[in-house]
Amino acid sequence: MMIPYILNLFLYFPEDKREYIPAAITCTLFLIAALLTMRLIIKISKYQEEKAKQFEEQLRRENIIQDDK
Repeated sequence: MMIPYILNLFLYFPEDKREYIPAAITCTLFLIAALLTMRLIIKISKYQEEKAKQFEEQLRRENIIQDDK
């Protein structure tokens, strides 16, 4: 029974809607930073995947050469 009262203490809707502008700018900046970070992680991951494939292929070739001897 106290929870709705407690939650109402934290709700604040300003009369002057210009107070939303700094929050919107901050949210947009963090969204852009998150998207750029995600793209960077995907790019690095693809690079590491390609490097791992090359390493696996090198190990396979060395294994084949050793098995022939």
